[in-house]
Amino acid sequence: MTQQANNLDRDNSHDQLQQQVYELESKLAFQEDTLQALNNELLEHQRRIEKLQRHVLILAEKLQGSTDSGILRTDEEPPPPHY
Repeated sequence: MTQQANNLDRDNSHDQLQQQVYELESKLAFQEDTLQALNNELLEHQRRIEKLQRHVLILAEKLQGSTDSGILRTDEEPPPPHY
């Protein structure tokens, strides 16, 4: 093989390596962006869950403090609609 052919092969190999590095850097940047977006979404879901848990606790406390069960006694119940 001639010196010129060796130089050409080396240049092609170098160009291919540069292209592969560029592609890997692009993929890494995309994955980092995706990871950040998923992390932000996860944090938002966690905030919503915590808010809902607080609401459930408040409702549970209200139900426990209430003497009214919300259920009528049999003699207080209205008749069914077909009467």
